Amino acid sequence: MDKIIGMRLKNRYEIQELIGVGGMANVYKAFDTVEQRVVAVKILKDEFLSNEDFVRRFKNESKAIGELSHPNIVKVYDVIADDGIQSIVMEYVDGITLKEYIEYKKVLPWKEAVHFTIQILRALQHAHDHGIVHRDIKPQNIMLLSDRTIKVMDFGIARFSRSESQTMTDKAIGSVHYISPEQARGDMIDDKADIYSVGVMLFEMLTGKLPFEADSPVSVAIKQIQSIPTHPREINKDIPVGIEEITLRAMQKDASQRYQSAAEMLKDLEIFKHNPEIRFDYKYFVDENPTRLIDVPADKQLEKKSGGKGKQEDEEKSPIVPILTAVALAFVAVAVLFVIGMFIVNNPFVSVAEFEAPTLVGLKLEDVQNNPEYMSKFKVVQEKTDYSEEYEAGVIYEQNPKPGRTMKEGGTIEVSVSIGKQSHTMPPLHDSTLDDATSALSALGITPTVEKVYDSAVQEGNVVRTSPEAGAEITSSTPVTLYVSMGAEDKLITVPDLKGIFKESDIRMVLSNHGLQLGTITKQDGTMPTGTVISQSPAAGNQVTAGTTVNVVVSQKDTGKSYQVDISLPSNISTTITVQAYLDGSLVTQELVNPSETPVWSPTFTGKDTGTIIINIDNVLYKQLELDFNTGKYKVTRDNSSAFVEPPPESDSEDDEISSPAA
Repeated sequence: MDKIIGMRLKNRYEIQELIGVGGMANVYKAFDTVEQRVVAVKILKDEFLSNEDFVRRFKNESKAIGELSHPNIVKVYDVIADDGIQSIVMEYVDGITLKEYIEYKKVLPWKEAVHFTIQILRALQHAHDHGIVHRDIKPQNIMLLSDRTIKVMDFGIARFSRSESQTMTDKAIGSVHYISPEQARGDMIDDKADIYSVGVMLFEMLTGKLPFEADSPVSVAIKQIQSIPTHPREINKDIPVGIEEITLRAMQKDASQRYQSAAEMLKDLEIFKHNPEIRFDYKYFVDENPTRLIDVPADKQLEKKSGGKGKQEDEEKSPIVPILTAVALAFVAVAVLFVIGMFIVNNPFVSVAEFEAPTLVGLKLEDVQNNPEYMSKFKVVQEKTDYSEEYEAGVIYEQNPKPGRTMKEGGTIEVSVSIGKQSHTMPPLHDSTLDDATSALSALGITPTVEKVYDSAVQEGNVVRTSPEAGAEITSSTPVTLYVSMGAEDKLITVPDLKGIFKESDIRMVLSNHGLQLGTITKQDGTMPTGTVISQSPAAGNQVTAGTTVNVVVSQKDTGKSYQVDISLPSNISTTITVQAYLDGSLVTQELVNPSETPVWSPTFTGKDTGTIIINIDNVLYKQLELDFNTGKYKVTRDNSSAFVEPPPESDSEDDEISSPAA
């Protein structure tokens, strides 16, 4: 039995079950008792706790994704490093890996492959903008949700490009089928290594095959460095030329020949989506200086055989030699003048101060240009403007050179400036298929949320309505919900898994969203928080008709047994008095009573083992008792009835037994 299951980390995360096993860490499903939600907890394996390198890499993952906030990247909620456990608490993603989906589908339609790739690139662009290179992009690290949303996860070997070296000294980290050539060689890498991996995944989605296969990982790595991949259209002739060109450009061996950023590749994908017939005319894997065989004319061959005299005579008579000589001398003169000019402009004997380029991304261009400290050291030139979902109008979203790069004083920094979010009009999507509606929104940079609803008037799988409605002004960051028809309500429904849900209102909401109803709620003693669902009937996964009642059993903490204790009140008091009952120092109940009308007062006590009961009349001790909750017996241990006139006789030595527990 896994010793982790059943543990409660940080006194809030209850580990429920193992859901994933990795090389460095295991992933568990857990329940956050504070936020009342299901989470995933990644825990570093025991054998790596003493390995400083593994612990550093594990902490590096939490540092990396903790800085990121994007709908296509798993969220990090908490980091725990205590009691000999290194763990990260993350968003729980209920889906399958993209690798599992590819293995199931074999070959993906190009529209679907493009839809997934765009989401992956958006996630990577967000990470790259924060200086983070993933370095292990592969379909096993991509989660696919039921609404076709992509979530990039497992930044376990991510590095901060601005703070850590990215070289690999003894081995290439990452999955060998997807790593870039420079990563396989152990060279310095940057965000273009992730672009290569995306290209390999796109190749696999379009063809159902990996570009390079071999008997060993080392052989695959060598092919990544040296071999030329088969063109995707040679494997799948249905692939448009444009998407093949995009795939091959992303997979260039020379990083300088690839897309230089995720945004650049996204731009080509968007152009292709709007015109699948486009050809980019990118030329790859071509020998720019091929060896050529030149046929020698027969008369020239005869000249060679005769000693070449004819050729010498032609050269002596031809004016080409003095012309070439004059051209050569002119070229030399120009070159000398150029060198002298460069020497004057860039005198190597004059020392120019150097400094690291500051971070201008995120700052307003106006503020930078009005900063005398900046302007005294370098010039700022606005290179271009474009829409941006992340940066408001007038804010710099890109710079060259990058922050931290060495530059000379008086040099120039080229910047790209945001013109704000691009607005669109919400298209009319009523009765569109889910694929068509998703594609239409994806073209606007929007990944919608999908909710299923019953509607007998709209075909199952088609859009019933949208939020916002058609015609509304939206941007790519506007939350859009597609309500998709499940058809008439009399169709079979899959019962959802209710285990771990805490509140009755949440149970009802989940069932209502599936067209089901909550039946009886049975309480059962358990260790889970009170009210947490521990079982259900019908079980999750069963097919039932709409409106079916689902009964649940919820956890209830054992609070012990309850008994009534009969207290005889002073018989001579005929006025109303305040009677108070305490159990182990805590007030249980108090009541206004007239002893002449209610001679016996019977409060109820709940507890375990034994408890001390105090009975006060008008805040004055009347009696003290000891109650055994196991047997129901009690005895008077202190009697102060003498403080009241003619109290009824009580025995201190005999035990009284209560006939039955309180209901």
